[in-house]
Amino acid sequence: MRFGLLMLALGLSACAGATRAGEPAAPPPPAPTRAAVVEAPEPVPEPEAIAAPRRTRGEPLLIGIDTHIDTTQRLLDDHADLFDALVGGHVDAARMRAGGLSGAFFSIYVSPRRFASGDPSYARALALTRRVRELAAAHPDEAALCTTASDVRQAAREGKIAMLMGVEGAHALGTADRELALKRLRELFDLGNRYMTITWSTDNPLGHSSSGEHPELGLTPLGRVVVREMNRLGMIVDVSHVSDRTFWDIMELTDKPVLASHSSSRALADNRRNMTDAMITRVAEGGGAVCVNFYPQFLDADYRRARRRLRYRHRAEFAAVHDTGTYWVDRGPAERALALRLEPALRPPTVETLVDHFAHIVEIAGPGAACMGSDFDGVPELPVGMHDVGDLGVLREALARRGLPVRAIWGENVLRVLEANASH
Repeated sequence: MRFGLLMLALGLSACAGATRAGEPAAPPPPAPTRAAVVEAPEPVPEPEAIAAPRRTRGEPLLIGIDTHIDTTQRLLDDHADLFDALVGGHVDAARMRAGGLSGAFFSIYVSPRRFASGDPSYARALALTRRVRELAAAHPDEAALCTTASDVRQAAREGKIAMLMGVEGAHALGTADRELALKRLRELFDLGNRYMTITWSTDNPLGHSSSGEHPELGLTPLGRVVVREMNRLGMIVDVSHVSDRTFWDIMELTDKPVLASHSSSRALADNRRNMTDAMITRVAEGGGAVCVNFYPQFLDADYRRARRRLRYRHRAEFAAVHDTGTYWVDRGPAERALALRLEPALRPPTVETLVDHFAHIVEIAGPGAACMGSDFDGVPELPVGMHDVGDLGVLREALARRGLPVRAIWGENVLRVLEANASH
């Protein structure tokens, strides 16, 4: 669920071409204990595509769940059907199957720029939610709307794509009124949304964002009420995008495991959108998991700084690429190619860089701590070696070569968190 300091969404009746990802920490408490739960002048070689894994008799089904894809906006605004062969972008059903992805949380993201706060924000969240439900109902032999871990497992056994939903940013509730916010939260839950990110890249009535106007501040009184209600409902609290202070406020309050649905490691890439080691360990200690974001500028801070410098110095050239008529995420490879022409020494992050983040999370917090939160269709660039969801086999094989717990990372950790939140 997305670049520079912050790129907001653009598009017709709602950000058909929304660019995504955000950024900017009160000092965290002492780190808790380890969790027990468990394109260039010299081109970087592209790994060969790897087919989805085949299941042999008696072998447990490998379930792959991505906790954050932004394809939802395309499905609504472009009237796209996930089960058609979509041109461009990162995701459609055929490519999900090719990559071995059993299902995903479709992001219910409302652009603060395109939709004023208030009723328009909430109406947009409802429209996105209904579009996902509509597609699942229209393809009963190929998809299943899922709200529980058992739903996902059943869909996987039947060979159907599990369609889950998560709200990205409580600004989508469109209100600071306590009773109305709770009413709308319950409505979104009843329609099938199973997580909510407390903030997106902007502050909202529930709390403060890592890239908002006051990243030193945390949860508001309304935020505390809503987190408690999410725990009661069984709706996962998502800590991606939040300020450091908001994160620690949430962890002091929640009595259910949380997810960071699309955040990488700050120790490996110093960016406030990423999670510190203390945060990762605390999430895992509570039974939660951190789902690594695939965006190269969240994987390598040096690369991000170099790209920002290039974009600033060569604004006209990058604007020319940006103004092409292609689907917006497809401009990313052209922009990277331009950056490499302008600075031949630039080394973009690869799939191995991505694996470094998974490995770091597992090393410091255990095998139950890591999961996938790609941000497919929400970022304009992926690591070298990955073009779209169909290339996930490359990541799966790289994780296995490193001796990492593929089954846990691929989906079991997410299903555990989903199941734990549903229990009362």
